[in-house]
Amino acid sequence: GVANLVTPLFGGVPATAAIARTAVNVRSGAGSRLAALTHALVLAAIMLAAAPLVAHIPLAALAGVLLATAIRMIEVGSLLALARSTRSDAVLMVLTAAATLALDLVAAVGIGLVLAAFLAVRKIARAATLEQVPLDVADHHAEEAALLTEHIVAYRFDGPLFFAAAHRFLLELTEVADVRVMILRMSRTSSIDGTGASVLRDAIERLEHRGIVVYLSGVRLEHDRALAAIGVLDRLRSQGRVFAHTPDAIMAARALLHQTGVITADSALKAA
Repeated sequence: GVANLVTPLFGGVPATAAIARTAVNVRSGAGSRLAALTHALVLAAIMLAAAPLVAHIPLAALAGVLLATAIRMIEVGSLLALARSTRSDAVLMVLTAAATLALDLVAAVGIGLVLAAFLAVRKIARAATLEQVPLDVADHHAEEAALLTEHIVAYRFDGPLFFAAAHRFLLELTEVADVRVMILRMSRTSSIDGTGASVLRDAIERLEHRGIVVYLSGVRLEHDRALAAIGVLDRLRSQGRVFAHTPDAIMAARALLHQTGVITADSALKAA
């Protein structure tokens, strides 16, 4: 660290520890940081005292040493296990190796990181789900349970709601059957980014345009900022359509359906 601070003052380029030297140290039995210090001292002695002699070593000989070191660094068992684990890991390994041979190590690492990030985002997006869940009608009579099932639908978000999965959610939400009230359960949403919040707003506006009233339940405090930034949360709260718990949202949906005549007075009296 101190060397990297001082080197630029003399026009030098900061450097880091090399994987090859570290691997040689470890395979030679090194167990502490003293190995790195010893290695640095040996290199300094060679540069100061034996540089003219080292200059006469053929590059082919140095290449052979590097090849032997590289072969010793390869763990065949780990590579086979990585190739057999998942298809994405195998593709990532092959492409990174090919980029290393065709380009250079720095470019290959960059390509590998970008590809790994893309595959990770794709995997997370597929892991996030939008699941229609049955309403809790255990305390309702059979007639009211039928009305709830017919006119109210609830969806639960599981996982992150971000750009990679948001558009799929939008399509699923806007293709629901003819219902009067939709309850979006947000308690299991792990994270929401700006794109996810915007898509959620668009879905709510499309549903409202079709005459479907949307309620939110279980919105986490850490998600307030993303939802409030697009204006959807404040509007729904001002209309009394954001609830801490899903049963409260179901009660509000029942009251709304009763007011609009979907649930008759007889059904409300039976439920009471």
